[in-house]
Amino acid sequence: MTDHRTGIQVMTTNSQRPIPEILYKIGDMADKCGIGCFLVGGYVRDMIMQRPCTDIDIMVTGDPVPFAKAVRDELNGRNFVLFERFRTAQLELSDTLGTFKVELVGARKESYNSDSRKPVTLIGTVDDDLSRRDFTINALALVLNLEGRNQIIDHFDGMTDIDAGILRTPLDPLQTFSDDPLRMMRAARFAAQLNFTLLPEVVEAMKAMSERIKIVSIERVSHEFFKIMLSPRPSKGLIILYETGVLKEIMPEVAAMAGIEQVDGMGHKDTLFHTFQVIDNVAAQSGNLWLRMAALLHDIAKPATKRFMKSTGWTFHGHDAVGPKIVSRIFRQMRWPIDPLDYVQKMVRLHHRPIPLSKEEISDSAVRRLMFDAGEDLQDLMNLCRADVTSKNPRKVAQIMSNFNHVEEKIAEVGEKDQLAKWRPPISGEDIMTTLGLTEGKIVGMIKKRMENAVIDGLIPYSREAALDYILQIQRELGGESKES
Repeated sequence: MTDHRTGIQVMTTNSQRPIPEILYKIGDMADKCGIGCFLVGGYVRDMIMQRPCTDIDIMVTGDPVPFAKAVRDELNGRNFVLFERFRTAQLELSDTLGTFKVELVGARKESYNSDSRKPVTLIGTVDDDLSRRDFTINALALVLNLEGRNQIIDHFDGMTDIDAGILRTPLDPLQTFSDDPLRMMRAARFAAQLNFTLLPEVVEAMKAMSERIKIVSIERVSHEFFKIMLSPRPSKGLIILYETGVLKEIMPEVAAMAGIEQVDGMGHKDTLFHTFQVIDNVAAQSGNLWLRMAALLHDIAKPATKRFMKSTGWTFHGHDAVGPKIVSRIFRQMRWPIDPLDYVQKMVRLHHRPIPLSKEEISDSAVRRLMFDAGEDLQDLMNLCRADVTSKNPRKVAQIMSNFNHVEEKIAEVGEKDQLAKWRPPISGEDIMTTLGLTEGKIVGMIKKRMENAVIDGLIPYSREAALDYILQIQRELGGESKES
């Protein structure tokens, strides 16, 4: 129960996870220094909800800089980083419950300029600090000082909101999102991570403030977006971003997939909401962020390739070929890491390839070609293809899944499965140059490609000897061309 006169709630011992003993040691140190010391923010929320969390925020009412140095020295802190201008320090601490990233900061109040989300910070009280938080569920403080230890300060009924599963801002949501528009991304993220619901006034404020997300660095936006995509049900956060207009501001190509166009009474599936279902289907099977991102972008080119033909209705011919180009552009715009780009483009380019195979008698060469093109990502591709089945017709879904089972059985039957799944050509370009006496050039690449295709199409066995014999045959066909290539 909360005492609404003081805003303090006493937690019973069975309503929380154990508090690391090292935090009580920090509280004891604060007592010796004569300063207030509080566990604040997400760690308190997750502790109440009994969710795992290793990032700890501690707020003190005195000068945090000398106190942080004392904590480092007395408690064997590691990787100490001091931001003296912001009255903040970060370090790692360990105890019997594990290793924790700890941020120590002074209580503060903030004011904002309209063209920036970076606040002007002033020394404040505990109440000031809690009122500036994004949501009531994060505006909680647990006392670490000996006097009042384990009591929770809850001025905004955050505990009630946790129990109710709702997201509400401590102050006017319009002001909250205007001050720091990144909080709109966090609203969608917490909804997806915690399965919470936004109050209507929070949603309306996001709609009114959606354009202000543009003042936030794209790196920070992407950081929150990744957390949404890694949540148990990403669609919950993505739908919030779409319905409030934030998605259109940060990724207009994705938002453009929404809607159903009608011609002659013929419509097509809403590509965006189909995509959201595909992402959830993938998320139920895999925690791979970039496979989830491939699910997000697998139909990204449908708006650009959409055509209506009276004979066949709506078509999206070539969207799997156009898609990788749009994927590359989005990666650049969002400043995502470049390493996963090839993987995501491959998934987008190939996501339709297994479908025709599932509808006809499959040749070994067609299966080898799929295995070669997908390489070690073949299973991810098949998982994406299965997730792409979102029909509401149970019989249709069962038939398609049965067809996919047939494709996977055929893959298992094809010889050289292990080699092709992690494709390594039986001989290298250097082998070709040495055997045929050629120097590096286009003809070597051409011979290598022909040899690889011969293996994939089953014309020659997957073996070094067969490949060497085959390139010698190619050389004879070419009439023993000049060794200068």
